[in-house]
Amino acid sequence: MIARVWRGWVRAEDADGYDRHYRAEVLSTLRAVNGFSGARLMRRAVGGEVEFLAITYFTDMDAVHRFAGDDPEAPVIADAVRGLFIRYDTLVRHYEVDFET
Repeated sequence: MIARVWRGWVRAEDADGYDRHYRAEVLSTLRAVNGFSGARLMRRAVGGEVEFLAITYFTDMDAVHRFAGDDPEAPVIADAVRGLFIRYDTLVRHYEVDFET
């Protein structure tokens, strides 16, 4: 299993809007990908910003490619919410899951 890890920061007042987008749009897209295995979206307030940490799980890198395209290390951010971000990781990290409980 592969864990795809990405972070982005929004203004505190935009956090609920991104959360709604993730639940409605991103999860819908992910669920349509053959090999998608699950997702977690975490948030933490830091001053006037909210950091989101998104971890998505895929069966293998082929499934990651089906979601992310030719460059799996590039973030997939919809134009509709790109403007919400103050900054974000421009490199997505992929990890092999050693174990889970």
